[in-house]
Amino acid sequence: MDAPLLLALARAHLGSGAESGAPGIQDALVTPQGLLLQWQPRRGRGEAKAFWWALLLAPAPELWRLEEKDEAFALLKAAALRDESRRWALELKGARLVAVAGDPRERWLGLDFQRRLITGRLEETRLAYRAIPGRAGLRLDGTGLSQLRLGLGQPFPQGPPEPDGESPAFRRWREQFGEDLEAALAGELPEVLEGDGDLAARHQGWSLLRAQKLLLAPRVDATDRKREAQIQRLTRLKASLASDRARHEAALPLKVQAGRVSAELYRLKGATGRVAFLDGADLDLPPGENAETAARKWFAAAKKAERGLARLRVLEQDLARQFAVAEAPEVPAAPPPKTKAPEKRRVTDPKETKAAALKRKDGKGQAFRSVMLDGFEVLIGKGDADNDVLTFKVGAPLDIWMHVASVPGSHVIIRNPDKLSELPREVLERAAQLAAWHSKARDGGKVEVHMCRVADVSKPRGFAPGKVLLKQFKGIRVYPKA
Repeated sequence: MDAPLLLALARAHLGSGAESGAPGIQDALVTPQGLLLQWQPRRGRGEAKAFWWALLLAPAPELWRLEEKDEAFALLKAAALRDESRRWALELKGARLVAVAGDPRERWLGLDFQRRLITGRLEETRLAYRAIPGRAGLRLDGTGLSQLRLGLGQPFPQGPPEPDGESPAFRRWREQFGEDLEAALAGELPEVLEGDGDLAARHQGWSLLRAQKLLLAPRVDATDRKREAQIQRLTRLKASLASDRARHEAALPLKVQAGRVSAELYRLKGATGRVAFLDGADLDLPPGENAETAARKWFAAAKKAERGLARLRVLEQDLARQFAVAEAPEVPAAPPPKTKAPEKRRVTDPKETKAAALKRKDGKGQAFRSVMLDGFEVLIGKGDADNDVLTFKVGAPLDIWMHVASVPGSHVIIRNPDKLSELPREVLERAAQLAAWHSKARDGGKVEVHMCRVADVSKPRGFAPGKVLLKQFKGIRVYPKA
């Protein structure tokens, strides 16, 4: 994709005018081909439903606009990587596009987002996309931060590249649009793409054509090649079975010969060479074999041929079925029949479902208690089994986990919805005091409390309730205090 077109499409999507509103992201998916972003529909711009951007790294670095009904989107979604998609979605859901950075001379695009966190703080991030074949990549950074948050494809520096002269694509655009070059680069001219309708409609049609060429057609060609190879293999197998059938059918008359020799064996016993029957017919025996040996071998050969023909009939029937499948046209699989979902118990209180999931194992209230410390929610487990519920079902990966070192006690979790890298020191010390208080070390003076992220806590199979392993942790020494 040319750098001017990449920039124009992004600027056109951002738009201008307050009536359209800033475009927001509903979801994100990561696939081996790149990153998919679902945009919220904007009524002010006539968008009836959500659509997806595909920021592709392979088979070619391009920006596609797709809808969920499109075959190309279904193909990309089927290959989505669950864990990577969850990580990107956590960083991008709810973010709104507020600015587009880029240069029409370089295939680099920066999408600046803002997201209001539940604490009221405004988070700013930039999604950078380098669309250079063989070196394509994506990276998500917090504005003003040098450390990479998330990345896909080939790594590249955070800042935009410095163009070295005008690229051939930019010169083509200058020659094509002349005085309207700035309007074209701003996404105000639909003519930057062939087709009918506004630029969004043309982008959709262009994306479907590119998807057909780069994604769908190669799959069809691969299927055709596989089918042709299958037909060739079956043809060779058919010739081999035909050869076996001819060989077995040639051995069947030996049974008649063996029967005639056996019928007159009382007079032909020990005879060799050419023997004569009572009806006047004669027969040549195999060289060096007498009549009884020849009859026995002919019977065995005929019996083997009969068994072979019976097996051949089964193989030929199976071969015919394989030919029918290989030569039949591809037919889309019918969707599975819809089954009626089991009726769920009607819940009058919306909080009842959530509370039921967090019940103690013995059914007596919740599995944890909650306190507030300077605006941070602190959760304290009530027992061994309840500690497991708190840590592995309630806690988020970036929440802070605490437990007294080497002493039985409650798991303590400090909620971190803003995904802060560090929490205030006074909050950590107060939560550690609570962890020490709700442990067997309550009366033991100053104790050490281990703390880490919930993501660093694991529970190997076979561990007793409440017992866990820590990948990494820090220690803090406090006195127990309720």
